[in-house]
Amino acid sequence: MTMKRHYLSISLFLTVAAAVIFLFYKLLAPFFAPLMWATVFAILFHPLYKRLLKRVKRPGLASILILFLIIIVIIGPVVLLSVMLVEQAASAVQRVTEMRQSGQLDTIWSQVAPWWDSVVQRLSPYVDIQKLDLRAMTEDAVSWLGNFFVNQTSWIIANVSKAIFYFLLMLFTLYYLLKDGEKLVERIAALMPLERSRTNAMLKELHGIINSTMISGIVIALIQGAVGGMMFALVGIPSALFWGAIMAFLSVIPLLGAFIIYVPAGLILIINGDVVQGCIIIGVGTLIVSQIDNFLRPYMVAGGTNMHPLMLFLSMTGGIALLGIEGLIAGPLVAAAFVTILEVFEIEIGPWKSEAAPLEQPPSPDSAAQ
Repeated sequence: MTMKRHYLSISLFLTVAAAVIFLFYKLLAPFFAPLMWATVFAILFHPLYKRLLKRVKRPGLASILILFLIIIVIIGPVVLLSVMLVEQAASAVQRVTEMRQSGQLDTIWSQVAPWWDSVVQRLSPYVDIQKLDLRAMTEDAVSWLGNFFVNQTSWIIANVSKAIFYFLLMLFTLYYLLKDGEKLVERIAALMPLERSRTNAMLKELHGIINSTMISGIVIALIQGAVGGMMFALVGIPSALFWGAIMAFLSVIPLLGAFIIYVPAGLILIINGDVVQGCIIIGVGTLIVSQIDNFLRPYMVAGGTNMHPLMLFLSMTGGIALLGIEGLIAGPLVAAAFVTILEVFEIEIGPWKSEAAPLEQPPSPDSAAQ
């Protein structure tokens, strides 16, 4: 009877705990975006915070200084660029519409058609792509991307008070994550059913995955987008900032890249008679923009653990489909946690336990006697 009562008490407690956890999740779910960005900034700026703390000796002051740095160096320029980007996105969509109405697109596609027909013919023995309307796909993609950026900023303008509240909530959360983040990690580590050495190794692995696959990837993509945008501006392509942002966005996603933008742009210039500008776009894009990743990634990922490209691709695309633009960051975060949890299972209960650097076992009496 006592045993049954014990199990009943445990079941009741777990039920109540599950309900409380669910309600707590529902409370935080509306604020997912600011909480996520606060977490990303905390991870990114934690090393700088630690260095600053050694000088000022006051955690609160060090956190406030980091907040001011983020506002001045990152958020301010991002807001300014976002306004300019929306203007250029609307201009790009309008330009495509005007080209369609004036018949300029028909002229371009009539020159591209022979090349596309040859591609279709060569691939026909392997895959049937005759039904693909490349022109419609390109026009739809440009319109979707342009409207996407316009809608994102339109939401902020239409919900100014909500956007300001989210911004202040992000700063408030970031302040405490910087100031008390290590204590929070310690509490989480204490709850994990692993030996402390294993827990520390898993947390280090998680931090390495986040740095090597998410932060470094975004930084490299921003550099590629900036160089690509400047390249477009130098040759006189309209809406250079918009196209640079698209190249940065595509560079973040594995299996894609900036070449999806600069190669067609160069070919269109060549077809229109601007051979020099077209060759410059394709040459600089191939030799510089696309090589930035190969040059910078080994230095930025050094010491980290790189996530498999397929896992990174699925986490980013799934995150975008589920959460929108925030999913580009949240997807890899969740995937990194998932990979770390899988490694915990592999080490602790998996069939490959012997291959996963097991903890040292004390010597047996027989070996000690020898």
